[in-house]
Amino acid sequence: MISSRGRYALRVLIDLAENRNGKYIPLKDIANRQEISLKYLERILPVLSKNNMIEGVHGKGGGYKLTKDPDEYKVSDILRLTEGDLAPVACLKADAPPCKKAAECRTLAMWKNYYKLINNYFDGITIADLMKVNLADNYVI
Repeated sequence: MISSRGRYALRVLIDLAENRNGKYIPLKDIANRQEISLKYLERILPVLSKNNMIEGVHGKGGGYKLTKDPDEYKVSDILRLTEGDLAPVACLKADAPPCKKAAECRTLAMWKNYYKLINNYFDGITIADLMKVNLADNYVI
């Protein structure tokens, strides 16, 4: 399950992309438009900034802006930053110790295929794609 942290990070990046004008966008403006607590955003944005997804400036005229074009932001990268590994089961996480039952596990291949589907799906969607989604339709990417 994707947490609010991951979902909000995507919403912030879409907001920054849709409101790009070359200037820094104040965090309070993003928080108001997205109806997300300013305090909660202050916990999410440092992760995005530290990983060069966004850049921020403090003080008058400060705020945040994207560091790249919206089509260069893969949803998978954003979710991995905010959620960690997208593995559906603990034994597939990158830092998981080898499972003693892997050789006899009847479900491992299923989980591996599901994990591959998740990664392929999110690897194929960018912030630019999400900007095109018509919210009135049940648009499937």
